[in-house]
Amino acid sequence: MLPKINFDKKTEGKITDRERKKIINKYRELLKLSENFTNKKELELIRKAFDITLNAYEEKRIASGSPYILEVLETASLVVEQIGLGTRSVVATLLYQAVIDHKITLDEVEKEFDKAIALIVDGLVKISDINTKTEATQAENFRQMLLTLAEDVRVILIKLAILLQDMRGLNYMPEEYQIKTSLETFSLYAPLAHRLGLYNIKSELENLSLKYTEKEVYKEIIKKLKNTTAKRERFIKKFLAPIEKELNEQGFDYEIKGRPKSVYSIWQKMKKQGVEFEEVYDIFAIRIILNSKPSKEKSDCWRTYSVVTDFYQPNPKRLRDWISIPKTNGYESLHTTVVGQEGKWVEVQIRTKRMDEVAEKGYAAHWRYKGVKAEKGIDSWMQKVRDVIESNNTSTAESIDDLKLNLYNKEVFVFTPTGDLRKLPAGATVLDFAYDVHSDVGNKCVGARINHKNVTIKQALQNGDQIEIITSKSQKPKTDWLNFVVTSKAITKIKSTLKEEKYKEAEAGKELLKRRLKNWKIKFDDHLILKILKHYKLKVPVDLYYALATEKIEITDIKELLTEKKSEDKEQLNNTEKKSEQVEKEEESSSSSGNYLIIDNNIENIDYKLAKCCSPIFGDSIFGFVTVSEGIKIHRTNCPNARQLVERYNYRIIKAQWTKSALHKSFQATIKVTGIDEMGMLSKISDIISKDLKVSVRSITMDSSDGMFDGNIKLSIDSTKHLEMLMAKLKKEKSVLKVTRVDSSEN
Repeated sequence: MLPKINFDKKTEGKITDRERKKIINKYRELLKLSENFTNKKELELIRKAFDITLNAYEEKRIASGSPYILEVLETASLVVEQIGLGTRSVVATLLYQAVIDHKITLDEVEKEFDKAIALIVDGLVKISDINTKTEATQAENFRQMLLTLAEDVRVILIKLAILLQDMRGLNYMPEEYQIKTSLETFSLYAPLAHRLGLYNIKSELENLSLKYTEKEVYKEIIKKLKNTTAKRERFIKKFLAPIEKELNEQGFDYEIKGRPKSVYSIWQKMKKQGVEFEEVYDIFAIRIILNSKPSKEKSDCWRTYSVVTDFYQPNPKRLRDWISIPKTNGYESLHTTVVGQEGKWVEVQIRTKRMDEVAEKGYAAHWRYKGVKAEKGIDSWMQKVRDVIESNNTSTAESIDDLKLNLYNKEVFVFTPTGDLRKLPAGATVLDFAYDVHSDVGNKCVGARINHKNVTIKQALQNGDQIEIITSKSQKPKTDWLNFVVTSKAITKIKSTLKEEKYKEAEAGKELLKRRLKNWKIKFDDHLILKILKHYKLKVPVDLYYALATEKIEITDIKELLTEKKSEDKEQLNNTEKKSEQVEKEEESSSSSGNYLIIDNNIENIDYKLAKCCSPIFGDSIFGFVTVSEGIKIHRTNCPNARQLVERYNYRIIKAQWTKSALHKSFQATIKVTGIDEMGMLSKISDIISKDLKVSVRSITMDSSDGMFDGNIKLSIDSTKHLEMLMAKLKKEKSVLKVTRVDSSEN
């Protein structure tokens, strides 16, 4: 019997009757999903958490206008249905925002519920708290979230559910937020869901991300999938008919699901293979799910494979056997690609009901099938992580890489005294951290306090360390520092500073030598210095002057050398003069003088230029990237490098948008034209372009082979709209088969 909900009178007028019914239905749906692992006492915990959140947020609404409590219930249902977590996770999902907003404290959560729930809530609060800071911290926020993994993996699993629910409502958010969130999801969260075996969540995250980063591509694929639905269903029905007949005759208990591949997967194949939608050979995917006994799972899957391949020719290169050797995240399935009717390729996945649920819900389902409840299963998995960490056994040490998602073997995450996160390579020391904070801090570093304990500059850093650097004005970099720093920033700065110090000392040595030579009535010139360098086998004068300043060479020894009667033959000065090593660095003039972009809410006096890798033009969706030495580069949001920039250097991403004055500027764009090679084809294309007086052709290259031609045309263009109109004109030429815009990196 499901508990009855009684809304407080204070919610009247704030939540409509229709919304109240929706909330009740969603709450009961959550309890229905949870009934397999909850007892009466646990239902009371969920009810108590629900009441706290409902009373705290009776007025709060999300961007779509829907009551916030509905959003929370949807997320909690995802936690159960999509991931398979239990009571503690549901309660934590319902409560964490209330703790963030100080509606209830962590101590009260522990008192009213239990310590385990309080720990999960605390992990979620820490992640969300960081997310309220500046946008520049987003990429590092993800790293800090991962630090909670060793303590409780549920925090990350719930975070994925929260993110998925946010992505589902992304269409109500500003375009800038949509693109930024989608790029982060592509780079960070979808791969994490994949590693945890949450394939449904991973697939939906990728599809939703594509929806906002490649809007036109997404719409086109969705449209084509809808247009081919009836045809696809007929094909699948015909394809399955002989298989179903044979499986029934052999007495299999099974169900079959036929579906197209995800939009993102189709798009990836189109890009990788360089083909159109219609040419993607395995858009169809058939899943045969067997209801087999544990002892017969493998044999039943292989028998089913035999049935399929009896009717359809398989591609041996496309066989994937994850039944004999499951993936490290527990995934088991048998995949094959066969040729169906009309020569179309179809992917067939064969697995049991148990395997299917593990594939859909990852680790939580994996443990439940071992007879362990979801919450205890997660506890068992975390205990396995701890056991392996404490073990010195080599084979188990290898398995921890999978359990910990390979996240800590190359990086260490530490904190400043103010709580800011810093990522450094494994093996980094206090001195590396000091240089990461600032070059001057590194130069003057004499030690640190790690977790309130004094340590030396050589101390290696550990995950989670909080570090306060100790400096001294009298400290200077030393050569031996290079022996225990690992970051390129520290190494480069130490070498640079040492070089500067050497030049200062060398100047003093040079003045000393000049004074003494004057006293000895010997002329100071290049020939003389060359003679001394040759004697001491030194390469450049600076080394000589530095050696004199540091007394590695005695000035009296120089006198003895120069006053010897026996002298060496003079050498031609033009063969001994020092060659110049400085090369003038060409700097491209900044585009900022044009003032056709607004950078990060119109910050003044900053240089920017258009990135050559994607050549953005007016009308493109763009963002700014702060480079080390070339000001700000403007990239298209679908630039081939965008995902990598967001993943690695998220803190350098800034807002950028076009101004109307950009309409009067010309931009470079490149288009690729493919078609049938006919007499005068180049002339026809040139005529079409030349008729548009606003277009200036910078270059044309054409290649012809087997009756076909490919041409790359570089143009000066006003805007994306202008470019699209020109491309449309070219497509109307009957011999032109395809016209596409290409990135500079593809030229």
